[in-house]
Amino acid sequence: MSSTTRGNARAMGAASCNGIVRRMVSLPRSIIGGLSRAMGHGIDLVGIGGRRHNNQNQPLMNFQWPQHPQEPSIVPEEWAFLTSFEQQFGSTHPFFYACQFMEALKIAEEEHKFVFMYLHSPQHPFTPSFCRETLSSELVTQFLDANFVCWGALADRGEGLQMAATLNAASFPFCAVVAPAPGNTIAVLRQMEGPLSPAELVEILQRTVEEQGLAFGGGAAAQVKEEERTRARAREQEKIRADRQLREEQDSAYLEALKLDRNGQLQEKEKLKHLPSGGRAQKPAQANHEKFRPNATQKQHGNGKIAPSRIRETQHEETTSNKAKDPQVTKILIRFPNGERREQSFLRTDKIQSIYRYIDSLGLPGVGNYKLISSFPRRVFGVDQMGLTLEDAGLHPRASLFLEPSE
Repeated sequence: MSSTTRGNARAMGAASCNGIVRRMVSLPRSIIGGLSRAMGHGIDLVGIGGRRHNNQNQPLMNFQWPQHPQEPSIVPEEWAFLTSFEQQFGSTHPFFYACQFMEALKIAEEEHKFVFMYLHSPQHPFTPSFCRETLSSELVTQFLDANFVCWGALADRGEGLQMAATLNAASFPFCAVVAPAPGNTIAVLRQMEGPLSPAELVEILQRTVEEQGLAFGGGAAAQVKEEERTRARAREQEKIRADRQLREEQDSAYLEALKLDRNGQLQEKEKLKHLPSGGRAQKPAQANHEKFRPNATQKQHGNGKIAPSRIRETQHEETTSNKAKDPQVTKILIRFPNGERREQSFLRTDKIQSIYRYIDSLGLPGVGNYKLISSFPRRVFGVDQMGLTLEDAGLHPRASLFLEPSE
C-alpha cells in the first residue's frame, strides 16, 4: 500500500469518525429475533463467548459441537469472525464475545459499559495492517478489555452484513461505539471508518467514554451514586433534627429551672415584706445561726458537732452568693440520675474541680463515683479536665451537665 493511498484513507477515516456522533438507529428484525432463534437451537451463547473469567486463548478447535444424526452439522455464525481472525492474525486480540449482537448489548447493559463493534472485511486492503498493528496491539487490547464489551462479525455475512447496512458502512476497517437504548434501537456514539493507529484509536475511545459516559454507559453508576448521596443527605438531616431537638429540650429544662428559681426568690421577698422591720433585720442573722445550730439528731449522734458536709455546703453557698454579684458569672445546671436539677453559679475562672466540690458538698444519698457529661456537644469532664477553667472548657456563660455514675 502506497503512503499516499494510506494517508488518504486515514484522512477519510478521521473525517467519518468526527462526522457521526450519537444517533439513534433501529435494529433489523432479524437481529432482534436472532437471540431467541439461537436459544431455540439449544445453543448457550454465553458459553460460546467464553465470558471474561474463562481462558480467552483456548483454541477454537477444542470446542465440540453436539452431533445431530438427523440434521446436517451447522457451524455457528458467532464463531466465524474469531475463526477467520485468529487463523490469519493469531490469538492476541481484545476479548470478542462470540454471541449474537443482542446478547452483547445485554451483557453491556449489565456491566454498565459500551459495546465496541468491529466489522471485519478480510478482502479489504486496509484490513491486514489494522488487525495486525492496531487490534492486536497490547495498548488497544488492554483498553478495550477494561472499558468495553467487544463484539465482532464478518461484514459480508449474517449479522455483520446486516449491521454494515444498518450503519451505512462506507469503508473498512469499520468500528463503532454503541449503547443500548429503549425499544428496538441502539445509540451510535462514535463511528470510525478506515485505518487508525493504536494511539489514535485509544484516544478516540477515551474521548467517547468521557463525553458520553454520563448519558449512557455511566447512567446506572451515576444513578447509584445519586441514591447514595440522597441517603447521606437524609442521614445528615436526621442528625441535624435530632441535635436541634436535644438542644431545645436542654434550653427548655434550663429555662424551667430558672423560672422555678425566680419563683422561689419572689416568694422569699413576699415573706420578708410582711415581716416587721426588726424581724427583717434579725431574720438573716437568725437564719445563719439556725444553719450552725445542731438538731437533736446531731446532738445524739455527733455529740453536738456540726457535720463537715454541712459546713462545706454553707461555706460554698456564701462564696457563690458573692460570685453571683460578678457580671461574668457562669451558671451551671446540674441534672442528677434521679431527675433532680440544681443550678449553681460559678466564676468563669473557676475550674471544673469546683463543680465536683459543689456536688460533693450536697451530700446527696446514692451519689458515689461519678463523672460530668455535657449533652451537646457530648463531652466528658473527668479527672483529666479537673484543671480546666469553665471558660476554657466551653461552659461559659451557661451550660447543662449530667451526672453519670461510674464504676
